[in-house]
Amino acid sequence: MARIESAVMAVEIKTPKDIEHMRVAGRLASEVLDFITPHVQPGITTGELDRLCHDYMVNQQGTIPAPLNYTPPGYTPYPKSICTSVNHVVCHGVPGEKRLKNGDIVNLDITVIKDGYHGDTSRMFYVGPPSIQARRLIELTYDCMWRGIRVIKPGKTLGDIGHAIQNHAERNGCSIVREFCGHGIGLKFHEDPQILHYGSPGMGMKLEEGMIFTVEPMINAGRPEIRQMADGWTIVTKDHSLSAQWEHTVLVTADGFEVLTLSDGSPPPPA
Repeated sequence: MARIESAVMAVEIKTPKDIEHMRVAGRLASEVLDFITPHVQPGITTGELDRLCHDYMVNQQGTIPAPLNYTPPGYTPYPKSICTSVNHVVCHGVPGEKRLKNGDIVNLDITVIKDGYHGDTSRMFYVGPPSIQARRLIELTYDCMWRGIRVIKPGKTLGDIGHAIQNHAERNGCSIVREFCGHGIGLKFHEDPQILHYGSPGMGMKLEEGMIFTVEPMINAGRPEIRQMADGWTIVTKDHSLSAQWEHTVLVTADGFEVLTLSDGSPPPPA
């Protein structure tokens, strides 16, 4: 996900060739999550999950892990191939020696590059049986993402997406992380437009056929405030409350939307 920056947005409308490449990249990103699902078990380290995903991307798919050595302005190079955000980690959790244990929740964020194009998606996982609070947060966040996606069609606005997500989260007693947002994606990892996960109906840029961007709300069980850890990457909730995130890459079509990051193992949309 991108950190929110104030700038004039220059949005690239994708060509049919771009879209075909993005369908491939999106499906491959989702298939990494299918592959890693059975390995998300108590006792495994986040570093082992990273190694397994890296090997699968490079050796099985012939893709490039986009996060590895990614260096946005003001950051040191990201040292791993995926992000592993456990419990109160909001995003950008760096894989390492941390061992998953029963009751943990973890977000695995995958971005692959295939033929120059980026596919970007993330899923939440339970490690063993979850607490009632954890299950509720993860299901709510999934619903929020899909509520945002389902408003997408030409003529709708970025504010419509943000409002759908914010309204559902806050109505259910949770809070939206505001410092990070979804983003346009294609030949670059992060492009315009910025997709805020809060907003007002009818406000902001109008959606057009051919736009491709991510919808990836970060939702906290407690307060919205966050802080950055000393590694310069890992973002956590300030109050140590649980945080959850889901992410899809979405194409604006002539009459609605197409989710590009689906595969056989993708959880079905909520009813």
